[in-house]
Amino acid sequence: MTRPGLTALDDALAELLAHALPLAGHETVSTFEADGRVLAQDCVSALQVPPQDNSSMDGYAVRSVEIADEGVVMPVSQRIAAGAQPEPLVPGSAARIFTGAQVPPGADAIVMQEDTEPAGEQIVRINRVPAPGQWIRRAGEDVTRGAVVLSRGQRLGPADIGLAANIGLDRLLVARRPRVALFSTGDELVMPGAVPPEQMKPGTIYNSNRFFLRALLQRLGCELTDLGVVPDRRDATIEALRGASMDHDLVLTSGGVSVGEEDHIKPAVEALGRLSMWQIAMKPGKPFAYGKVGASHFIGLPGNPVSSFVTFVLLVRPFVLKLQGATRLQPTGMAMTAHFECRGDRRREFLRVRRNAEGGLDLFPNQSSGVLTSASWADGLVDNPAGRAIARGDTVRFLALAELLQ
Repeated sequence: MTRPGLTALDDALAELLAHALPLAGHETVSTFEADGRVLAQDCVSALQVPPQDNSSMDGYAVRSVEIADEGVVMPVSQRIAAGAQPEPLVPGSAARIFTGAQVPPGADAIVMQEDTEPAGEQIVRINRVPAPGQWIRRAGEDVTRGAVVLSRGQRLGPADIGLAANIGLDRLLVARRPRVALFSTGDELVMPGAVPPEQMKPGTIYNSNRFFLRALLQRLGCELTDLGVVPDRRDATIEALRGASMDHDLVLTSGGVSVGEEDHIKPAVEALGRLSMWQIAMKPGKPFAYGKVGASHFIGLPGNPVSSFVTFVLLVRPFVLKLQGATRLQPTGMAMTAHFECRGDRRREFLRVRRNAEGGLDLFPNQSSGVLTSASWADGLVDNPAGRAIARGDTVRFLALAELLQ
């Protein structure tokens, strides 16, 4: 049950995505440069793949009915390399053929090289009886002419851009990149390199959030403007928000979204626009804000690093993908076995875990929202419902970070 005053995570995500209308505009890019981009139109094949029957092995093309027993000796009537145009297979002969080469008319099987041996000049002994169709890739078995091989809204990976090239596409129409402004708030934040560790003043910390949020946004294909750290003053926060909202699709902040006197994000957004959400019934990551500043979306993440990390992958990531028109927004999730115990929490909890050699999940011992080591160590999150204790051997829902960090 959701605690009074808090918004359920699923409700927050649904509301967030309802505001994430796909951005207008698209661009054409080289297929070489399309990794991670979202397609703005279907890719339809103008040809079949393979274009003709071809061999999947180095070996000999034969008529299977002519080889009833092992040890049949046949003359080699032609040699067919990949890219060559073969002649029809002479009856009673074999054709030397290489991987990817077109199967000659009349042949219905390939005997791989390991199942043959030379029996004289241009003569081969077949040591295994072939089955009709063996080691032949059929024309069109991969892609048929007119097929939609990649769909609008699909986020492209390496295999996808290879498939686009496979049907002859050297350029692809993709959604434009979201323009995102990023800044942190907090007078306690120090940039690595600015002050050596031994000279850090009491109460100051290095700004880790800025680094991983930049990386996460760049992985999602965003055009990023890093505005650095804004002082903990309301006027400075208002000015930063006003400037960032003028030419960005999204303003993303880290810190200042709690309820303390020095947390200025909420009143600053409300002074310039509107705020739709405030606190989420999840752990880590309760402080979370969404709103609009002018025409720009605004999302405010909590300052604690693990809270910021988890809320980004669960809420910001699908939001940014939907801005690009992506159709797959959520991680798949899988059932796995807990090799740990956990008392559970009143809020829905996302535990940092790692798969072990026994096929189960280990729990990082310190689940505090300030322990970024847990996110670095983990390879996934356990999505644990509110109020549920986990016993060793229980089945839990596992979200792989490999999918969430794409």
